[in-house]
Amino acid sequence: MVVLSAALVLPLTVPYAVAVALRRDEFRRRRSCADRPGQAGALIRLDEKLRDTDPAVLPARLGPAPIEWLARDLRRLDRQRRGGVTLESVRWQAAVMRAYDERLCLACECLGVTENLRPLDGLDREIERVRVEGALEAAGLQLR
Repeated sequence: MVVLSAALVLPLTVPYAVAVALRRDEFRRRRSCADRPGQAGALIRLDEKLRDTDPAVLPARLGPAPIEWLARDLRRLDRQRRGGVTLESVRWQAAVMRAYDERLCLACECLGVTENLRPLDGLDREIERVRVEGALEAAGLQLR
């Protein structure tokens, strides 16, 4: 019975023991970095700043953008949302759609077109997106 138990437990525990022995220095380094008072606080502050920086909202903070820059960005985001890596990842597609909608809102502000993309969700947002694209193209912005 003891031999059978050892035969089952040994193959399960030996790889973990070897991994711990090999990565012991890395665990010590991480622990020493976390023990430094200034280092941990700085990492936490950096993480908070990165979390607060949303790349979809960042252009709105920079002020009015030239319409040519917005048109080029809208064409690039349109290509990304219609194919490629975007279709494989739900998170990536959501980020591209959020950025595309934000650029559409900025273009509407520049050209004086009314839009209601921000409060809408789901199918209503899709319909409003198509309407806004049509209104922007009627105003002279070439999206495709």
